[in-house]
Amino acid sequence: MTMHRTLPQRLKPSQLKLIRAIQDCGKLQLAAETVGMSQPAASRMLSEIETNVGAPLFERLPRGMAATEIGMAFVRHAQVILSELDTLANEVAQLRGGNAGAVRIGAVTGPAVGVLVPALKAVREEIPGLQPTIEVAPSVTLIRGLEEGHFDFVLARLGSAHHARDFMAHPGRTEVVSLVARAAHPLVGRTVSLSDTLPYDFVIQEPGSPIRAALEHSFLEHRLEIPARVTNSSSLLVALSLISEADTIAPQTREVAQVLSRTNANLAIIETTESIVVSPYLVLQTRHRQLSPVAQRLLDEVLRRL
Repeated sequence: MTMHRTLPQRLKPSQLKLIRAIQDCGKLQLAAETVGMSQPAASRMLSEIETNVGAPLFERLPRGMAATEIGMAFVRHAQVILSELDTLANEVAQLRGGNAGAVRIGAVTGPAVGVLVPALKAVREEIPGLQPTIEVAPSVTLIRGLEEGHFDFVLARLGSAHHARDFMAHPGRTEVVSLVARAAHPLVGRTVSLSDTLPYDFVIQEPGSPIRAALEHSFLEHRLEIPARVTNSSSLLVALSLISEADTIAPQTREVAQVLSRTNANLAIIETTESIVVSPYLVLQTRHRQLSPVAQRLLDEVLRRL
């Protein structure tokens, strides 16, 4: 029990950096070079940590080092702590330079376009010095980044590996999927059935993604075959490239589809009689991390718009 209470006081950022570097490099010599110390010094530091813990953090293997179960716990917490220290350093530098207002948000594509960007514009009118970083990525990537301290909050969907109780979760929206195609597509300009789309190629996110699952569910619900001629890609640029050159169809959330068709006269939405609905996303933040005032203001604006 004494060790459990004193361990946090004994750990230093340099030790956490070494642990993270060993996990990343797999070899002590490379890890030592990464953190700017000699291999003997790195070896002594690791031995000191393991002595304090009372257990090895890494297995010494013929071809490198692999984290033990306890070592992986150290790696996870080291990532969060070091990220917090980096955030602190950046915030202090911004405050000293009169440039306060850094915030990092992650979102899946639909809410990034339909909710986050409008909220960001509104907050920026109040806080001209706002320094936002927005990352658009799949939910699993965003949630991992949130756990590791890379984001203030994210707009994402929880997978089976995570539970809402692990986070502070705010309700988001259920999204509708639209079918985007070039304006000259034979199905554009009239309302069609999903069955009418089956002769055409599709470009869709990978199997298991929310849009892909919603599309396949809608086809099966209406006793239709799932599209067979599919290019798997989560890249919007790839999708736009494919649909601009042929009669390929790209399912996108309605918010994204409307932006694409509104800003590009060569793109349009294929209207269907059947609806395609994606499971709702959530607005997630970690339970034990207090947001900066500007991040909290942006979160409040996002929730207000939802």
